[in-house]
Amino acid sequence: MYQYQVTFSEAIQRAFNNYSNFTGRASRSEYWWFYLFGVLVSWGCSLIGVITFGSDSAFNGLFSGLWALAILLPSLGLGVRRLHDTGRSGWNLCWAFLPIIGTIILIVYLCQDSQMFDNQYGPVPNMTDGQKKF
Repeated sequence: MYQYQVTFSEAIQRAFNNYSNFTGRASRSEYWWFYLFGVLVSWGCSLIGVITFGSDSAFNGLFSGLWALAILLPSLGLGVRRLHDTGRSGWNLCWAFLPIIGTIILIVYLCQDSQMFDNQYGPVPNMTDGQKKF
C-alpha cells in the first residue's frame, strides 16, 4: 500500500468540499498545501488593500479580514481532520490559545506522519494499491 500526496489544487478542492466536516482524516500534504494557499491569498488581499486604500488607511486590512472569515470553517475542519490523522482529538486545536508553547505543540502535532493504519477516526487517507498517482 502507498499513501500518495495530494496536489496543491486537490488540497484546495478537498478543503472547500469538506468545509464543515469535522470527522475523518486529512493527510499532511492536504493540510499544508491548503495552509500555503491561505497564506498566499491573504498576502494578495493585503496587497490589494494597500493599493486600494493606501498604507495609512484603516481599511487596508479589510480584504484580508474578509478572507480570514471566508476560510475559518474550512481551516478548522481541516485542522481537526489532520489531528485525527495523527491519532489525536480535534480538541488539541485549543493549544493555539496558549501563547508560544501551545503554538509550538500544535505545529509539532500537525507536522507528524499519518498513522499508517485505520484508527478510531477512520481509514488512512489517500491510500492506493501501490501504484503511484501521477
